[in-house]
Amino acid sequence: MNYQRELEKLIERLGKEEKIPRLLLHSCCAPCSSYVMEYLSNYFEITVFYYNPNIYPESEYTKRILEQQTLIGEMKTQHPISFIAGNYDKDRFYEMAEGLEQLKEGGERCFRCYELRLRESARLAREVGFDYFATTLSISPLKNAAKLNEIGTRLAEEYGVSYLPSDFKKKNGYKRSIELSKKYGLYRQDYCGCEYSIEVPRRA
Repeated sequence: MNYQRELEKLIERLGKEEKIPRLLLHSCCAPCSSYVMEYLSNYFEITVFYYNPNIYPESEYTKRILEQQTLIGEMKTQHPISFIAGNYDKDRFYEMAEGLEQLKEGGERCFRCYELRLRESARLAREVGFDYFATTLSISPLKNAAKLNEIGTRLAEEYGVSYLPSDFKKKNGYKRSIELSKKYGLYRQDYCGCEYSIEVPRRA
């Protein structure tokens, strides 16, 4: 499925209905969110949800969440963007990853991590009353967009809130995120986030 095309169809329909839906956008980091916020803020009222209990060490988590907040404050967007900080549930991440520590990056451990973060996003979207939830994760060439959309669609049915289909790397989305990262002087990390994605694992 072409998820970008599905997103464009949805945006076109919303435009005809003259609606500005409320979107809870899970963000993995400021660089990945940059293009997504620039693009979607033309059509949605966005609240960025920073929920990433996988990030290691805690100093890295702090650095990334502050960078996210700074970017939101500096970006000029069609509609204002608000921010919600999730809990740093690192124990929840390690419980999820138990027994999967030795798997290669991009496999089952990562898929479960996708679900951990998307599930919390879906839960919050239902609780607060957002029209849609989505994630910036699909902008990365290293992330499995099909799996992300599969999980998001399933959780949408479970929680009763619509999931926004996406493959944000399409239409030069990833390239644009690099351009915006340079424009705003963003910190671009050299590993996904968890200690298993670091070449030499460390533990606090």
